[in-house]
Amino acid sequence: MINEIKSDAEKRMKKSLDSLHSAFNKIRTGRAHPAILDSVTVNYYGQETPLKQVASVNVEDSRTLAVSPWEKNLIPTIEKAIMMSDLGLNPSSTGDVIRVPMPMLTEESRRELVKQAKADAEHGRVSIRNARRDANNDLKDLLKEKEITEDEERKGQDEIQKLTDQYIAEVEKMLKSKEDDLMEV
Repeated sequence: MINEIKSDAEKRMKKSLDSLHSAFNKIRTGRAHPAILDSVTVNYYGQETPLKQVASVNVEDSRTLAVSPWEKNLIPTIEKAIMMSDLGLNPSSTGDVIRVPMPMLTEESRRELVKQAKADAEHGRVSIRNARRDANNDLKDLLKEKEITEDEERKGQDEIQKLTDQYIAEVEKMLKSKEDDLMEV
C-alpha cells in the first residue's frame, strides 16, 4: 500500500521534471540547439506535423541550425512556420537547406529569459509539492480506514518528504544550469 503511494508520487514527480526539462529546452540561449525548434509545427498535406517529423535539424555551428527537409517542396512552408513561431528566429534557405541563425541575446533579453526560467522552475516545484500533498492525503485516508498504523503513516510521510526534497533539489540544479547558460556571453 505505502510503496504503491510512494511509487505513484515518484512517477508524478518525474513527470514534473520531464515537463520542466522540455520547458527549459524551449527557452533559447545564444547557442544553437535542435530542441529549440521542437515546438514548431509544419502544415504537411493539410496536417499540422512537428518539424522533426518532416526534416532533420542539425547544429551547423555554435550559432546556426541547419534544417534539411525530406521533401524539397516543403522548404517555403518550413521557413514560414519557423518565422511564425514565437521564437524570434529568421530562417533563410540556400538550395535544399534552411539555415536558422541564432541572434545574439541582449542583457535585457537574457534577464527576461532568466525570469521565464525561474517561473517554469516554480511551476515544477509546485507540481512536485502537489504530488507530495496527494500522497500524504492518501496515507491519511489509509490511516482513517485503519489499514495502516500511525507509525507506518509517519514513516511513509518521511519517505515521501525525502523524495520531494530530492526532486526539488534536482529542479534547483536544472534552474542553476539554465541560468548560467543564459547569462553566459
